[in-house]
Amino acid sequence: MVRLEFTIDLDYDVASPADFVFLVAAAETPAQRLVSERLDVSRPAATSWITDPHFGNRLLRLHAGAGPLHIAYAAGVDIRHAFADPHAVAESAIIDIPADVLPFLAASRYCQSDRLVPFAHAQFGNVAPGHARVDAIARWVHDHVRFQTGTSDTSTTALDTLIDRRGVCRDFAHLTIALCRAINIPARFVTGIDYDADPALGPCDFHAYAEAWLGDRWYLFDATGISPTTGLVRLGTGRDAADVAFATIYGDVRTHAPKVAIAAVEDPAKGMRRPQRTPLAVSTATSARPRAPAQPQHDTPLPLLLHSPLDAAHSHGSR
Repeated sequence: MVRLEFTIDLDYDVASPADFVFLVAAAETPAQRLVSERLDVSRPAATSWITDPHFGNRLLRLHAGAGPLHIAYAAGVDIRHAFADPHAVAESAIIDIPADVLPFLAASRYCQSDRLVPFAHAQFGNVAPGHARVDAIARWVHDHVRFQTGTSDTSTTALDTLIDRRGVCRDFAHLTIALCRAINIPARFVTGIDYDADPALGPCDFHAYAEAWLGDRWYLFDATGISPTTGLVRLGTGRDAADVAFATIYGDVRTHAPKVAIAAVEDPAKGMRRPQRTPLAVSTATSARPRAPAQPQHDTPLPLLLHSPLDAAHSHGSR
């Protein structure tokens, strides 16, 4: 089991009353258990928890008046990973794909898989089906796209990334997903926080990666390779970045760069180990839709929090 603890600090200057919808709370799933959580809001604000009806993501609604606004969120999660021999993980026949997984075969705003079919089949059509083929896609993206901050924005799509061959983690994830869907492998977008990334890449930040449906579950693939797959905290899940913006803001608000930190707890006596890289196939989800969380219980009132820059998609993979 892996236990990861993280903090997020968000700052805004609110010019006039504004509304926010945040997706930065740790997801609660059968494989990711929330063990601690704390939220502090610098001044009174109307807040409420809601659950995204499509993907089960935990969202925070917040209404704040004019003035500076600081939000601090901290959480600890226990993550149990399912491991498998990659050679034994097969692709699913279309007829066997569960109904709630089928939507992840279709093209979406940032993943125009319908326009990548010829390229995907030419490049990966002869690769052995299964985990090996998705791994080949992720490796191709890693080898042919340069990780470079400031080279993409919230309008950048998978097709743009394929042409420009540069981008950040959200672009790597979008291209991986689009290529998978182009050869009839369901794939989806996950937002989170990564552990143990190279400090040379910059300060810790939000992260984005992909999952592909193989056999009877979702498997993790991160084409950036900046973190072990066992060191990824799940925040939100969707078709692409449009579904899981870290923050959507309605009003005149000036944003500041978020501050994110993450640490692993190592306690062999309790079966807790630091995230490690592995050649095995890794999964932390067994269904398309995460389990809807019960209303959280806290020692202190938790109006809930969370954030990201003005357009949530903008903060996806700024590192």
